[in-house]
Amino acid sequence: MSIDKDIKLSKFSSPYHRLGVNILFTSAWLENEHRQLLKPHGITLPQFNVLRILRGQKGNPISVMGVCERMIDKSSNASRLIDKLIERGFVKRTVCPQDRRQVDVVITEKGLSLINETDALTVEMDRLLSNVLSSEQATEMSGLLDEIRNKNNKK
Repeated sequence: MSIDKDIKLSKFSSPYHRLGVNILFTSAWLENEHRQLLKPHGITLPQFNVLRILRGQKGNPISVMGVCERMIDKSSNASRLIDKLIERGFVKRTVCPQDRRQVDVVITEKGLSLINETDALTVEMDRLLSNVLSSEQATEMSGLLDEIRNKNNKK
């Protein structure tokens, strides 16, 4: 189905307007699909993102600000997300030895086990795109999206 039919809009003001709406609509759809895949694991998409960031640290602590900088959704409240993950035993907080004002976080074995358990979901997440786009098309589309952000961030 086309974006026109999905949102029941017969006319866009320009091809760029149509594209912008389509990107937003598709992003929301993709996010919802990912949310459904994570539901059985009892974590939200932002929590999943935090755990993946922490796993990527390979046991090295990272500041909450460092986590914020790497998050996909910059509007997420990383401190609140980390508090919830601490409550569930997936993450632990430590005081930075170099700067006692800074709080570092690290993934626990329990958190690592959970995020490793979700690795199989990556295949499902990839399937949402790979059953429609070739690898070359995905690379091209990703490059175009990077270009949109990069050119507009220079302003």
